[in-house]
Amino acid sequence: MLVAAAVCPCPPLLVPEVAAGAAPELDAARDACADAVGVLAASRPDLLVVVGPAEQGGTFRQGAVGSFAGIGVDVSVRLGPGEAGGQRLPLSLTVGAWLLERAGWADAPVEGLAVAERLEPEPCIGIGRDLAARAARVALLVMGDGSACRTLKAPGYLDERAASFDEVASAALGAADTDTLMSLDDRLAYELKVAGRAPWQVLAGAGGDAGLAGRLLYEDAPYGVGYFVGVWS
Repeated sequence: MLVAAAVCPCPPLLVPEVAAGAAPELDAARDACADAVGVLAASRPDLLVVVGPAEQGGTFRQGAVGSFAGIGVDVSVRLGPGEAGGQRLPLSLTVGAWLLERAGWADAPVEGLAVAERLEPEPCIGIGRDLAARAARVALLVMGDGSACRTLKAPGYLDERAASFDEVASAALGAADTDTLMSLDDRLAYELKVAGRAPWQVLAGAGGDAGLAGRLLYEDAPYGVGYFVGVWS
């Protein structure tokens, strides 16, 4: 059963070494993410699964390694404590692993789940239901960004539909509104470059019967991309 969830954005810029001189601009987001991970620890889970978007889906064992070398920064992290494994984490899960490492996570076994960004809603919801049944007390760290089309200088340029999509999504994440998350339009999300849509729908599937309350800790659109931090408990 799902007992807690944290929703965090997954830009590599969360990592100060990656952001370099721009690091202070995301200090508030980093602090909110740290608070969200703290809620996961307080839930005393039997299993923590880090869920994030990727080009292809896949599962990752504790100890899988992620690196920011591909974007020019020699920083590596492991998914949870223990010996490094042979698997390589996609970027979104690498950011999630960095958040856990920064928090000194040692509260429960950790696994990673990459969800294909184009996966349709129903399979995402089904994956979430399966995750919730994995253990008596399951927690999720759900990585994903809102639209990358919020401003003229955004990675996807300005799309007038982006702000309203993000408003609906962030409100649903903050209220643990699983019905609204399940109904997010995957085609529109793709057009608006919403990296978090599939992971959020996995969360909705996991939390559909959990009766959790939600709270939004952070919401902003630096660099023209929607970033949200929330907790369900």
